[in-house]
Amino acid sequence: MKKNVLILCTGNSCRSIMAEAMLNAHLGDCVYAQSSGVQASGVVNPHAKALLEAKGEWRDEYHSKLIQTVLNTAFDLVVTVCDAAKESCPVFPNAVKSIHIGFEDPSGKEEAEYEKTYDLMRIKLLTIITNELCRG
Repeated sequence: MKKNVLILCTGNSCRSIMAEAMLNAHLGDCVYAQSSGVQASGVVNPHAKALLEAKGEWRDEYHSKLIQTVLNTAFDLVVTVCDAAKESCPVFPNAVKSIHIGFEDPSGKEEAEYEKTYDLMRIKLLTIITNELCRG
């Protein structure tokens, strides 16, 4: 059975959407990833979407959504990806385990920054999620 993973951020427009798409694309036989935001913007960052489309990881179902839409879901793992020093992401109530893996927000920066953030997520996030949920 697939493990439920929530990627939580503040705006749910860039980093958390990129992580959701990446996890579903690369670890989809083991995890089902969703994302949400504490103060969801309601909009997906166009540069993040374009990057995911170029990598073949975008799905039309991905959208920016409020945390309230997933509050009653039982998650095996909640991952906050927003930098705790700059943003406040609360502890998620219905999770078996919560971890924080902060990534700098590329929003408003050059397109190359989105690729850098994606690559860092691929290295750090995929490794940690694989070790936490997809071994044994």
